[in-house]
Amino acid sequence: MKNIILIGFMGVGKGSVAREVVKHSKYMTIDTDDLIESMENRKIKQIFQDDGEEYFRNLEKRVSQWLEHSVRDTLISTGGGFYKQKNLKSMATIVFLDSPFDEIIKRIEEHPNAKNKLKKRPLLVDLKSAKELYNQRRPEYLKVSDIVIDVTNKSAEACAKELLKKVKKHA
Repeated sequence: MKNIILIGFMGVGKGSVAREVVKHSKYMTIDTDDLIESMENRKIKQIFQDDGEEYFRNLEKRVSQWLEHSVRDTLISTGGGFYKQKNLKSMATIVFLDSPFDEIIKRIEEHPNAKNKLKKRPLLVDLKSAKELYNQRRPEYLKVSDIVIDVTNKSAEACAKELLKKVKKHA
């Protein structure tokens, strides 16, 4: 088994799909944002506020280097900008979870914990800027991905099963 890296815009459901993949496979899962929060002993939002985005991206780089050299047979759920790491292809099959921007926002707003979901994503504070970021990133996600899963109107379980089938064919 090779690592799988989930990429996609913030709020698309990477964590939810990752948890479902674990239920239906032998993969372990880790989340890059959780690793960064543990390293720094503070939340992502606080890191952005205190030290800015560039500092955060450097933390992502450190995590990507550690993942490349230390992690095997794992599904890695990533933050929305993690796809920019140069070593992704060398460590995993890259799966892009795709959905239109409006559907992502709708999914977050309909979540029982919507307020916290929005609060922990500093780049979603301004929806106009967030949509511009989505429009910039989506072609980049498509470019770096090995597999694309359209998650629109699908359960996390259905997405996980589709992902596992496509990863098996890709191997």
